[in-house]
Amino acid sequence: MWLSRNRILDTRILHRLMEDSNRVSLVKTLLNESNGVLRNYHLGGAPSQDIVTAHAWFVDQVIKAIWEHHAPSAEKGRSVALIAVGGYGRSELHPGSDIDLLVLFQKAPTKTQRQNTESLIRTLWDVGLTIGHSVRTLRDCTSQSRNDVTVMTNLLESRVLAGDAELLSQLKLQTGIDLMWPAAKYLEAKIEEQSARHLRYDDTAYNLEPQIKEGPGGLRDLQTIGWVAHRVLGQQGLRYLISYNYLTEHEYRDLIRGRNFLWKIRTALHFASGRAEDRLLFDYQREIAQQFGYKDTTTLAVEKLMKRYYRTAGEIRLLNTTVLQQLQAVTKPKPKGRKNKAVDLNRRFYMKNAVIEIRNPNVFQTSPFALLEVFLLLQQHPDLKGIGVDTIRSIRKNLFRIDAGFRQDLRCRSLFMEILKAPLGQTRALRQMNAYGILGAYIPQFGRIIGQMQHDLFHVYTVDAHLLFVVRNLRRLEMPEHDAEYPAESQLMRTIFKRHRLFIAALFHDISKGQGGDHSKLGESETYRFCRKHSMSDYDCHFVSWLVRHHLTMSWIAQREDTSDVGVIDDFARLVGDQEHLDNLYLLTVADIRGTSPHVWNEWKAKLLSDLYDLTTQALRRDVGSPLLSSERIEDLKNESLIYLGDASIKQEMAESVWSVMEDEYFLRNSPSAIAWHTRLLASTSIASLPIVDTISNSKSGTTEVFVCAPDSEHLLCNVTAGFDRENLNIVDARVHRTFSGLVVMTFVVLNVGRNKPTKSSLNATKKSLRAQIIDPKPGKDPQRTRLSRSLLNFPIDTKVTFPKPKDQNKTIMVITAQDRPGLLHQVAKAFIECKTHLVGAKISTFGERVEDIFYITDRDGQPINNSKERMKLAKTVCAALPS
Repeated sequence: MWLSRNRILDTRILHRLMEDSNRVSLVKTLLNESNGVLRNYHLGGAPSQDIVTAHAWFVDQVIKAIWEHHAPSAEKGRSVALIAVGGYGRSELHPGSDIDLLVLFQKAPTKTQRQNTESLIRTLWDVGLTIGHSVRTLRDCTSQSRNDVTVMTNLLESRVLAGDAELLSQLKLQTGIDLMWPAAKYLEAKIEEQSARHLRYDDTAYNLEPQIKEGPGGLRDLQTIGWVAHRVLGQQGLRYLISYNYLTEHEYRDLIRGRNFLWKIRTALHFASGRAEDRLLFDYQREIAQQFGYKDTTTLAVEKLMKRYYRTAGEIRLLNTTVLQQLQAVTKPKPKGRKNKAVDLNRRFYMKNAVIEIRNPNVFQTSPFALLEVFLLLQQHPDLKGIGVDTIRSIRKNLFRIDAGFRQDLRCRSLFMEILKAPLGQTRALRQMNAYGILGAYIPQFGRIIGQMQHDLFHVYTVDAHLLFVVRNLRRLEMPEHDAEYPAESQLMRTIFKRHRLFIAALFHDISKGQGGDHSKLGESETYRFCRKHSMSDYDCHFVSWLVRHHLTMSWIAQREDTSDVGVIDDFARLVGDQEHLDNLYLLTVADIRGTSPHVWNEWKAKLLSDLYDLTTQALRRDVGSPLLSSERIEDLKNESLIYLGDASIKQEMAESVWSVMEDEYFLRNSPSAIAWHTRLLASTSIASLPIVDTISNSKSGTTEVFVCAPDSEHLLCNVTAGFDRENLNIVDARVHRTFSGLVVMTFVVLNVGRNKPTKSSLNATKKSLRAQIIDPKPGKDPQRTRLSRSLLNFPIDTKVTFPKPKDQNKTIMVITAQDRPGLLHQVAKAFIECKTHLVGAKISTFGERVEDIFYITDRDGQPINNSKERMKLAKTVCAALPS
């Protein structure tokens, strides 16, 4: 679609409006109309490069017209200049972008000049332009450029809009490469800046809601190439890199296509959001996919858009690396007195300037297996910083050689296994293999999930990025410098026999997502075939495929089942079979959960998993084929509790008096330390002092344990949960025990929402508040007034209630899947009152914005709820209390 600038803005009309006394309002209206025309051109398919340059052009006209009106005639010639900087200085302006201006004075401005400048900027804002401005003298700019690489960079692409053009020429002379920021220093500063920026986005281009400007592979990476090339070569524009052999013609075209595609997305984002939104959020992905002409088929339109984005970002990041590497080589100071000699690595590769290079251009043609060997050499020589540009280009050129015959070649299979078995470097090797297309070509199943989105609320990366993060997390556990993060897991990781099996499980555990069916079962088959092809023993093949099959099992049991039930632990112990399977599954589970998102893992989940691991280890040691009798277990628990009580001056007779009114279930579902804590409180408190409320802060799990004892009442649970809501405490575990003496003992584990770690005073305040709530109840929060998060608008969660078959026939299990919200358990407690249901226990699991809560319930007589009509009524009541 051809774009006419005159249709966007008629400059004759603009200049007439500037003579009108109501000029500000009229120009603002004209600007809105111009933006509307620009939006229509965008929706009509006008090229993105035309949109951004046309927008910069019409903003130029408005600013120049306002300058002409505000600047006194004496200032239009010399002493001051109005300069466009940053992206606007490049004549690239997206619809919502800031318009960066520099008002440059020869000398310190006079009072009148300052007033005129303030009036100019105010008018620009009043007509609707989003201005970012600075007012500086030549000396100011020179000084700040010397101290700040960002200021220096902004000036590289500056241009004069109005005023004295000679001032900018003087400024460029005073900030020249011979006076400040020599090429090598500037390049290193920009590389350091880029690395820090990438880390803010987890150093991956494969975020599900990517930052298309600042994220890895985004527009800023492309701009960095231009800035560095400009400073080092003195040439502006990417095309000049071809003549210096830093880019091929094909690579240049890829960069421009990538830039135009990102520009198109950014323009669409700004128009859709009405602001400078540079995150490709779920809110806009579907709308933009439709704008770009993608249609839903067997693959969703939004997935097609995002796959193209990930390919583009990956290509830009790769070309950014190759150009900067070449510029580093030419700017790096030469060692005095000796040449930087090449060091042979083998007959195919050598090392120079700390990168690996091919010895001849036909190496991959004559020795295709070298496509894998290069990454093994990277691992074997840690002093290598990367792969040379010529080698990268040759790798990409020869990707077609990785075919069925290549995959069947024993040398290739052996090399890949050596990469996984190497003592270090798996993360870097696999990430680079993925970036250059090797990993997806060698493992076609992996190739299918590159750039594949995950439609849920807790994964924030594509499937392939997630798999590589899990490998990284396992490797991180091996590295001594990270021991302080997870000491026990790090120690365990170093004991693992054949650790390459874990790396294969990490690479394959989600590899069958998006294929239809249970990805764990499908992945199990894929993993087994891969292991067999790579000459692993039958035991190891079954071992790794078992890990893939059960990679979700441990997390499920820890977060959803009652691990105080010996039967649950024994069943899990029978499933894992031995300590070796348990150790590997535990480490894979920890690495997997931590690889979903920086925000999903927390200390509470860590405690749930480590508790399950410890209990299962104990079960394996005592032989699950001979389970303990309940009576034996209870006797052991009481004896262990007495040891804890010895420090509290509670005699055995006092303890046994308290325990005499407790059901056996109480002992089986609490630890000895918890039983001792409860016993001390109950033994030292009179009936007249009820209710009892106490708290203990657990720094290891980041939680607070709350103990409540009060006379039995159908409203007690409802009142206590309302108290937690009022205190902004999030319940993650609840247990309810009724005594033979008419009291109820409740224990809760809660997380502080939006607070720092609890202090002694805050714990006392919580105790006081909860006790007051039981004595004089106040209503809890209304969940229907909770404002939906942005994520939930895109991934709405319907409330569902199910009743799985329980292992313990004495109680009913009810599972609620719903949107997370304040007061959820309080609303469920109200539904229990209406349906005459008693809560025995609860496990609250939160996955992003979704909760999957397990409730262990009985009727008022303590019997399981087996009647289908009663279950249906309870389900309907809960769904009504927790509307979708």
